[in-house]
Amino acid sequence: MQFVLDAFEPSFMQRALIGSLIAVVATSLVGTWVVLRGLSFLGDALAHGVIPGIALAVLWGFNPLIGALVAALLMSGLVSVVSSRTVVREDTAIGLLFVGMLSLGIVIVSQAQSFATEVTALLFGDVLGVTAGDIRNQLIATIIVALASVVLYRPFLALTFNRAKAQTLGMKPAFAQAALLAMLALSIVASFQAIGTLLVFGLLVGPPATASLLVHRVPMIALVSILVGSASVFAGLVVSFHYGTAGGATIAGFSVLQFFVVLAGHEFVAAFRRPSEALSA
Repeated sequence: MQFVLDAFEPSFMQRALIGSLIAVVATSLVGTWVVLRGLSFLGDALAHGVIPGIALAVLWGFNPLIGALVAALLMSGLVSVVSSRTVVREDTAIGLLFVGMLSLGIVIVSQAQSFATEVTALLFGDVLGVTAGDIRNQLIATIIVALASVVLYRPFLALTFNRAKAQTLGMKPAFAQAALLAMLALSIVASFQAIGTLLVFGLLVGPPATASLLVHRVPMIALVSILVGSASVFAGLVVSFHYGTAGGATIAGFSVLQFFVVLAGHEFVAAFRRPSEALSA
């Protein structure tokens, strides 16, 4: 117990913990729908798509959250335009914009004087450098995501399982899709300070995917995802503090590791049950 308490004694570790837990809530609420709808590639692309906005903010000296949000919304809009106005499939449009936005971001950051430092912070975050202002901005973004998740629950549910049915029920699937993309962008923006744009994908997909192996109802998947993600945060920060590993990467690594541990447990239980079922038959 003391091993854990020592890790969170410094004030910067306490801020890192609070900021990361807020990020888990935002990414779990949106990540649940991302996993259920098979939008993981889009989530990954959007996580990289914010880089030009953040890079311009770093270069010009304004709030990175604003730059990230504008870039994410721009990319999600472009994905919709390209896939709906051309013969190009949506995954192709996502791939093109993914590479284009990432390249543009790196080109912009290369104009900064401290290129290596800025790129490292941009891509991998600085969980130990989270400030009270960052936490306040994260909290605002997460509250918006949570409220939208509650208000739009039925349209999201209908869109996830039957888009045509959602249309006939008057739930406006196109609006629900746009709202989900906006929430996805906002959750990424609320999380990149803590774990970086490259690693935010780990929290966006890892905990919800793990939760989907344990429970099946959508609200329970979101709740278990938050619990699983929180466990990743605690474990990642403790390991980072005592062993000097990168905080954001360690958190993201634990979130992925949990999935494979639970998956292995499922396979073990299934293998144990098969002989018993065969004997009872």
